[in-house]
Amino acid sequence: MVWVRDLVKVHRTGATATSAIHHVDLEVRRGEFVAVSGPSGAGKSTLLHLLGGLDRPDGGQIWLDGRRVDGLSEARWAMLRRRSIGVVFQFFNLISNMTVADNVELPALLVGVPPRQARARREELLAELGLESKARSTPAELSGGEQQRVALARALVNDPDLLLADEPTGNLDSRNTRDVLRLLSRVHEQGRTILLVTHDARVASAADRVISLFDGAIAGDTEVSLPASRRGSVADVLQLKD
Repeated sequence: MVWVRDLVKVHRTGATATSAIHHVDLEVRRGEFVAVSGPSGAGKSTLLHLLGGLDRPDGGQIWLDGRRVDGLSEARWAMLRRRSIGVVFQFFNLISNMTVADNVELPALLVGVPPRQARARREELLAELGLESKARSTPAELSGGEQQRVALARALVNDPDLLLADEPTGNLDSRNTRDVLRLLSRVHEQGRTILLVTHDARVASAADRVISLFDGAIAGDTEVSLPASRRGSVADVLQLKD
C-alpha cells in the first residue's frame, strides 16, 4: 500500500538547513496497522505529511497502491486525499464557521456522495465517537478532545483505503482514547491501512508494527508481540480504567 525509497526532507530557515527525514525506506502492507513513534522532533509528523501530499520531499520516491505520487500536482493530491486517503491532523484543522455535522459531511459531498448518504455516514461515525449531541455545535464550542474526535470522523467519512493519523489520541483522556482506538480497530478489521503517529507506547502497542524514528531516520521496525486477540481489545492493550 505504501512504498517509500530514499525519502529526504530538509527544512531550511535562512542559511540553516535541518534534515527532517533522512534517506528513509519504508513499506506498509495493505491492511496493516503501523504506529510511528519517537521523540519530539524525530520527523514523525513530517513523514506523515509527505505521505499525504501535504509537504513535498526533497528527494526519493513515494508510491501509494502501486502508483508513484511524489510528483503529483496539488490538485491531483487533493483529489487523492478526498477519495483514498483520510488525514487526522494533530491540531484538528476543522472549519471554524461550519458545524460539526457539516465538517464531517463535507469530504463526502465533495466527491459526489448523495446528501442523504453522507448524512447517514456522519450520524454513524458521530454515534460511535459519542458526539451525537454535538452535531450542530461549532468547533469553538467543543473541547480539544471533542475536536479531535470530529477530525477523526471527518477523515473516515469516505471510507479511505489509507488513514494517516497524527497523534489522534494526544488530546484525549483515557475513556475517549479507548473510544478512538476501538473505532480504529474496527476500521483496521475492515481492511483499511492505518499509519498512526504517536508518542505513547501504550497506543503504539495496539498496532501490528511499531516503527521508531530518531533524527529523521528509522531506528527500529518491530512487530508487536501481543497476540492478535489482545491487540483487538483496546482496553486490555492500554490497561485503562474509567
